[in-house]
Amino acid sequence: MKSLKTLINARDINVPEDFFEKIEHYKTLLEKWNKVHNLTGAKTLHQIDEFIVDAITPLTFLPPLTKVMDIGTGAGFPGMILALALPQTHFTLVEPLSKRASFLQFVKADLGLNNVEVKALRAEQLPSEPYDLITSRAVTDTTMLLKLSEPFCTKGTLLLFYKGEKVYDEIDKSLDYQIIEAQNRHYLLIKR
Repeated sequence: MKSLKTLINARDINVPEDFFEKIEHYKTLLEKWNKVHNLTGAKTLHQIDEFIVDAITPLTFLPPLTKVMDIGTGAGFPGMILALALPQTHFTLVEPLSKRASFLQFVKADLGLNNVEVKALRAEQLPSEPYDLITSRAVTDTTMLLKLSEPFCTKGTLLLFYKGEKVYDEIDKSLDYQIIEAQNRHYLLIKR
């Protein structure tokens, strides 16, 4: 089984020097919490590593970012993982389920992540404010994600939705978009 570092290097993903140390700590916390709270479908360390690589693959095509919102962060995919890889970028992690939001808050505190803010709410409950990038993985269909994202978009906001093969059935062809295909994943990137 390939190590996480090998998987990330194979995709030419640039991460900060301390990323691997922090991600190992995150994985330990996730494994411990997941046994009690069932936070994610990833049950093995190999599956968690695949989720991590999936989360940060967009670093290979995203521009520099200042402010990111992740809708439905769950156990941290992709928002928390991206926050570990982009320490200079502010992340708002939106997760309405209290057990998952509590886990995210614990990770933030334990790793001293000053660039992360956890909102234990639904996206619809947050005040409108602009973001550079809005991400979401496995939350709902593209039409609903566009609707949820609208109050947080301004001209130039990027929307990055982590999708499967059905993305081609869900996309509105009138949008300014591109689909970046990777192993087992389609990244739908929409420019507002």
